[in-house]
Amino acid sequence: MSTSDKRRPNVLQWWGYAHGRALPHSMQDWVKNDLTGDWAAPRHLLRSMVPFLPIFALILVFVPGQFWLRCAMVLLMAILALVFSGAYMKQNRVSRLVKHGLPADLENPKIARAREESRARYLEIYGVEPHEQG
Repeated sequence: MSTSDKRRPNVLQWWGYAHGRALPHSMQDWVKNDLTGDWAAPRHLLRSMVPFLPIFALILVFVPGQFWLRCAMVLLMAILALVFSGAYMKQNRVSRLVKHGLPADLENPKIARAREESRARYLEIYGVEPHEQG
């Protein structure tokens, strides 16, 4: 394991990364794992909520009304933010990969291997590529 594999962003770097900033080139391995690793989807959903935290806090503190109502407002906003974050997960991942100088089509090696094995099984059974069938 090289030293670049061990490099992780500090809190301020990660905060900037969560808001869309690029990390230094020395952390490319960390970015690659963050965006294509086994837990990339849950990490993306959690990371996408970070920019909303100050807004949620302001609503909880400054919006008049009962506390349960303010919590319900924040919950509805969080659900909506998670839905949109999930819907645009692939585009966001590609954008972050390109921003960090990584190939846009980079993906989890386990998923790529499973797809290739599935393709090989399909070819073994049917003898043609799926898109070649008429």
